Formats: sequence, C-alpha cells, structure tokens
Amino acid sequence: MRRNRPSDYASAGEDLTAQERRSGARTIKAVIPYLWPKDPDHAWIRHRVVVAMAMLLLSKLIAVGTPYIYKTAVDALSGEGVDTLLLGAVGLTVAYGVARMMTNGFQQLRDAAFAAVAQRALRQLALQTFEHIHALSMRYHITRKTGGLSRIIERGVKGVEFLLRFLLFSIGPLILELMLVAAIFFFLFDVWYLAVVVVTIAIYVWFTFKVTEWRVKLRREMNDQDTDANQKAIDSLLNFETVKYFNAERREAGRYDSAMAAYARAALKTAYSLAFLNFGQAFLITTGLIIVMVMAARGVQSGALTVGDFVMVNAYMIQITMPLNFLGSVYREIRQSLVDMGQMFDLLEQPPEVSDKPGAPDLKVNGGKVELEDVRFGYDPARPILKGVSLTIEAGQSVAIVGPSGSGKSTIGRLLFRFYDVQGGALRIDGQDLRDVTQESLHAAIGVVPQDTVLFNDTIRYNIAYGRDDATEQDVIDAAKAAQIHDFILALPEGYETQVGERGLKLSGGEKQRVGIARTLLKNPPILLLDEATSALDTETEQEIQGALKRAGQGRTVLTIAHRLSTIADADRIIVLENGEIVEEGTHADLLARGARYASLWTRQASEQGEAAA
Repeated sequence: MRRNRPSDYASAGEDLTAQERRSGARTIKAVIPYLWPKDPDHAWIRHRVVVAMAMLLLSKLIAVGTPYIYKTAVDALSGEGVDTLLLGAVGLTVAYGVARMMTNGFQQLRDAAFAAVAQRALRQLALQTFEHIHALSMRYHITRKTGGLSRIIERGVKGVEFLLRFLLFSIGPLILELMLVAAIFFFLFDVWYLAVVVVTIAIYVWFTFKVTEWRVKLRREMNDQDTDANQKAIDSLLNFETVKYFNAERREAGRYDSAMAAYARAALKTAYSLAFLNFGQAFLITTGLIIVMVMAARGVQSGALTVGDFVMVNAYMIQITMPLNFLGSVYREIRQSLVDMGQMFDLLEQPPEVSDKPGAPDLKVNGGKVELEDVRFGYDPARPILKGVSLTIEAGQSVAIVGPSGSGKSTIGRLLFRFYDVQGGALRIDGQDLRDVTQESLHAAIGVVPQDTVLFNDTIRYNIAYGRDDATEQDVIDAAKAAQIHDFILALPEGYETQVGERGLKLSGGEKQRVGIARTLLKNPPILLLDEATSALDTETEQEIQGALKRAGQGRTVLTIAHRLSTIADADRIIVLENGEIVEEGTHADLLARGARYASLWTRQASEQGEAAA
C-alpha cells in the first residue's frame, strides 16, 4: 500500500490555497456590483462611494501633514523655528489639534456615507441566499445540515460588509499613507531614513502575510469545529423528544462536549498563533522605530536636525505603525471573509434540481384532472421506485393509493407537487405537463395535508392564516370551523393567539392535524393531496378528523395516500401499488370480492385492529 509522502500533503495544501485564491477572485468579482451597480436607479450608491472615497483621501492627506505641524510647533517653542513668538507656537498647537480633529471627522463622514451602501449589500445578499435555498430541490434539503447551513449563511453575510469596508478603507489607504510618509522621509531627511522604513515595512509585511497564511488554516479548522458543534447542538434540540425517550441526555452532552473540546483545541491554536504574530510584529516595527530614532537623535546632536525634526520622525513612525499593526488582522479577516463568502457563493451556485423552463406559463386548472402516464422514477438510479405507473384521476374524483411501505405511494405525491421531476413518462394536470408550467402556479393549485403537520413557532391564528396571504379574520375562523377546531381554539385561555411552540409541539397530534387541515382549506386548492394524513393518530382522533377531511374534499380532486385501509373504503377508486407497479384497482367492494392483494391487506389490518381492541 502506497504511503503518503510529505510532498503529497504539500501538494494538497497548495491545491487548497490555489482553490481559495480562485474562490476569492470569484467572490471579489461578485461583490463589486454592490459597490458600483450599473443600474441607473442605483446611481445613489455610486455617489455615496465617491463621497466616501473623497472623505478618505482628505482624511489621509491631513493625517500625513499633521506631524509636520507638530514639528513646527516644537521648533517654535524651542526657539529653533522661523517664528519664535509664543503666539506663533500657540497657534501652531491649535492648528495641530484642529488637524487631528479633522482627520477623525472626515473618517466619520466617510463611514456615514458608506453605511447605506454596506447595509444594502448585506440585505440583498442575505435575501438572495434565502430565496435560493428555498428554490433548491427536496433532495438537497433532505441531505442538508440545518445548523451548519445557518452558520455558513451567517458568516458569509457578515463577511460582505467587512470585505466591502476593508477593501476600500484599509488596504488602499494604507498603501497611500505609506507612500506619502516614505516620500516625506526621502525629501526632508535622506535616503537612509527611507531605506530603513522600506526594509522594516517589507520584512513586517512578509512576516505578517506568512504567519497569517498559517493562521488562516488554523482558523478554517476552528470554523469547521464550530460548525460541527453548532450542528450537533441544533440536531439534538430538534430531536428533544427522542433524546428524552432514550434517556440520552448524557450521551448528547458528551457528543456536544467532545465537539466543543475539538473547537477549544483549535481556538487555542488560533490564540497562540495570534500572540506569536502580535509579538513578531511589535519586535519588527519597534526595531525599525529604534533605528530611525537613533539616526534622528544623532542628527540632532550634530546640528543637522532640530528637536522638531526628531519629534516629527517619531510621530511619522508611530503613525505608520498604527495601520501596520492592523495589517495582520485585516489581511486575516479579509482572507477569512473570502473563505466564508466563498462557502456562501458555493451555496448560491448550487443549481436547483427542479427549475421552471424559460417563459413557462402558469398552470390553468379547469377541473383538476390528474394523469400519470408510464411514470418512472428513482431517488437513486440504481434503485428505481416507480416502474411505469399509469393512472388517471378524473376532475372531482377521489382516488386512494394503498400498498406496503416502500411501494412508492408517497413518491407519487412528491412528484405531483414537483419536489422532483419524473425520470420517464409524464405527469399532467388538465392535460398540461408539470414540467412545462411554473412551480408557483402548480403549488398554488395543490393543497397538501401531510402525515405530520409541522407548524411555525407562532400563534394558531398565524399558522391557519399561512394558508393564504390575504386571508381575513373571518376567513381564518371559517376554515377553523370547517376543520372542526374552532371550538377547541375558543376554549384555550388565549384563543387564536395561543402560541403553538416550535414545530407545534404544544399541541397534540390531532390538534396539529386539524390546524393543518384548516390551513389547507383556507388555501382553497382545486386538488387535494392527503399523504397518510391520519396514520399517526389514534383511532378515535382519526375518525374525528376523517369527517373534516371528507368535507375538505368536497368539490375537489382528491388523491389520498393511505396506510389504514378503513379510512379510504368510500373512495371512488382504490389503487394498490406494490414494488412501484399498480397490481390492482377498483372500488373497495370490487377489490374485496376479488380476494386478491387488497383483500389480503384488509383482512390483515382488520385482524391487527381486532387484536389491539382485545
């Protein structure tokens, strides 16, 4: 077996770095339109960017000139300047203070002008990401990790403002300031001052970038551990009941603590590396400062320089030290922002498995006739689920699909709602292929009552009104009455304002289902899909809800995917599905009379129910 050589790891690291550079270039290219949009309606953004850059330039020019005013004031006070009057020294001191205040003032004006640009970019990108996630297919959402996904979005969106601000206000201005100070050293002093400053800055930048590259890898590891710990926490909280059922609190705490321990180790490495970076930066910049100050002190001793020159050299060295001290953190944060935003842009580039055709028309429902023509589908190509199913449900007809687990019943419901596209054959509503119409119009035409209704962590009123965006108070009440839950709601202390808890956990299964039915009735769709809507309920609750479901199906095309055969005995037609194929169809009485597969299922369920009752 071949062992990995050190060169293999180095190559892998280089590949990752090159990949990050490409991702960084893509991210910067994607962010630029937020700074300089071509749309005439957003000309105000360009204006604000120009104003912010003008304020920045004024701030830097005044900042570079401030130490010279300070030097002139010192010389005036020491009697070495042109004007030795106390009034002149006082005036220069006031001018120095005003210059410092103006430097800060222009910086604040810069931030104020740019704030709206950054916030607009943050909001737009967050909305774009949110909409894109909802546009992704069911297959993606089944495999995603909610906690990790939320962290990617959170870090990516926060990185937008940081990247925009520091690309404009840190790197470019720092280079400009260093060039101006270098020019002053060259013209006011001599080339050796310039040489010391340039060499110091060059070594400082080299050291900072090298250490920061190392720290970015440590930071990436820390982020991965943070994402893993967050995912474990959210996953455990979402499965709170399961944790309790299996007495697994300690086990979950152990898993979480293990993830946090790995995060702590990575965070400690990051902290230690930061201490090393800070000390190295301080050592280099202080060494350069000492050399320049010694040169200036000798110049004062020889009479070539004034005390004011000595003070000015010190002021300039301190002035360039401050932004250089931030260089490591700025570079690291920019790299990290590029990594975080790169993950988010990877998410944005994730193509939807199901998408509308260009110019697709809306679905026009005339009656609600549903046709499956030789439908073939499998979640995994190696394991087909539906193997050529053909079925017609006439408008207003009630059809039930039954069969053992894994036969493909729920898959038909998912294909009808177009969570997936068929891989063979066609699925039509009133003669229109679902792949040829918009998903929005298709979803508007179908109401779904699933096996387990999941509610938003809000009021009962909000959850019922979710069925239709423009629903009135009376519409909500009428839907609740039709679902036989209105009286129950009124009996609650807070009535329709009762909070249902996360995923509706404060309500019983039957109560949640009734809210779900009311929500679907409020939507008022021409086609109703009942996906094992009562299989998770007890017999008594199921019988109560069956009445609500029958009323809900009046005047609509109803497709019922059922596990309990007793709930679909009065369907217009019953389809028996097995191994992805239709093996029987007919009315309840016809299928019982045949004494075949359906009759066998009916007898077995009746026997099980009899044993349970006994």
